[in-house]
Amino acid sequence: MDVIVVGAGPVGMTIAALLDTAGVRVEVVERSSEPVRQSRGSTMHPRTLEVLTVLETGDGCRLSDVLVELGKPVTGTHYATLPDLLDYQDLDTPFPFVLLLAQWRTEQALAELLRAREVPVHYGAEVTEVVQSDDEVRVLAGGTWHSARYVVGADGAHSAVRKAAGIAFPGTTPNAVGFVGDVRLAHPPEHSLHLWDQERGSVSVIPLTDTATRVFGMRADDVGLTAAQARRRQAEPLTFAELADSVTGISGRDFGLRDASWLSRSSNSARHATTYRAGRVFLTGDAGHVHLPAGGQGFNVGIQDATNLAWKLAAEVAGRAPGLLITGEAAYDAERRPVAERLVADTQAQDALMHTFSPAGAALRSLFGSFIAQGGEVAQQLAGAVSGLAVAYPHPDGAHALVGTRAPDLPLTKGSVLRALRPDRFLLLDLTADASLAKFGSPQVEVRTAALHDGPRRAAWDSVRAALIRPDGYVAYAASSPAGLADAVAAWLEPASQPDAVRGK
Repeated sequence: MDVIVVGAGPVGMTIAALLDTAGVRVEVVERSSEPVRQSRGSTMHPRTLEVLTVLETGDGCRLSDVLVELGKPVTGTHYATLPDLLDYQDLDTPFPFVLLLAQWRTEQALAELLRAREVPVHYGAEVTEVVQSDDEVRVLAGGTWHSARYVVGADGAHSAVRKAAGIAFPGTTPNAVGFVGDVRLAHPPEHSLHLWDQERGSVSVIPLTDTATRVFGMRADDVGLTAAQARRRQAEPLTFAELADSVTGISGRDFGLRDASWLSRSSNSARHATTYRAGRVFLTGDAGHVHLPAGGQGFNVGIQDATNLAWKLAAEVAGRAPGLLITGEAAYDAERRPVAERLVADTQAQDALMHTFSPAGAALRSLFGSFIAQGGEVAQQLAGAVSGLAVAYPHPDGAHALVGTRAPDLPLTKGSVLRALRPDRFLLLDLTADASLAKFGSPQVEVRTAALHDGPRRAAWDSVRAALIRPDGYVAYAASSPAGLADAVAAWLEPASQPDAVRGK
């Protein structure tokens, strides 16, 4: 194999599907004996739906189409369970909503896609050893050795791959423990409820489907614990009786709780890996960052990690990756680890807003809630960050302002930008009057004519006549003329000559 992916969750299966689409030989190993039927992550944000649009399901649809059909779109999402929601309706995306969808359904759709592509997924194959050399990585999974040129660890917070690679995972220890469950209610609320009381705690009730409701929160007496107390508390199985008691005690009603299909506890431990790459080993998703669950951001950032890594790793496997992608400023670690650092900081801020059960905490929530209710600059910035649409990567000095930003879904002569992206090639948008950029086309660069953008970022695109879009949908180059385009294409496609880059030396 070219790549072994460890972990068959949504992050692992996403990168496997993207690598396979790029022509990379890939297999997945998973320690669980069968696919998980628990909900876990249930919130999918716009940027995640955008990147999943790249994956074709073989029936003329994209994976995002399949998921939207399965899920429940809602126009707003909470920030720190504040009662006023962030409004997604005016976001510049084909998906101006949050998609509520049980994680197992996302995993099922991805598993079906991998089966259709004949990508091997080995269940019951727990990884116990990972050994890398200059030329390959060997993985002992389920008692069988597998070898590949690279390994991707998508195996969660307790990642065996991360530990075997010797990558440190520093952060904060937990001091609070929450509850979460998917339940059936006789009297579910019509819309999501976020209730907070400085004496009793907080509880959120979010209808997912006609029969399933996500309930989560934290009791005030489960805050301010020592790390040892928090770990003991988290290790105790959450019972239905305890969940019902917590919901009723905090909210003053039980909503007609009937039964639960999944119960768990969460903590506010926050960690992220010191590097996302060690030689031929990569980390993605929870293997690289863990934090308080807050609006599904970890789940979404993990899938976006996978999207950033897939095309770069595919280029490296094919021998066409420049140093820019291996060890340079656009390397996977250089671009995605800062995103994880911001994510961890954001969830810590939400932790303070959600779980400071005191008069000061109430005042803080009231103040911050007023910023969101006003719908001004703060609300817009938060909506951009949580949705993933505002994530941008650094651009070189002197580069066009659009470089490093996410490309909007511009209409093309056929289709749109999102549906034209592929993980094995760049997309060159020709916005010239005479469609004069065709000569820049190649197996790694598809040239498509596009119309000028008419969204909220119109001014930034008015003078653009050539835009090179990366396989993950970010602008690699933009200019008012094609004068420097040849050099820009070469910078992103000219292979690196130094073999030591692969070994991390």
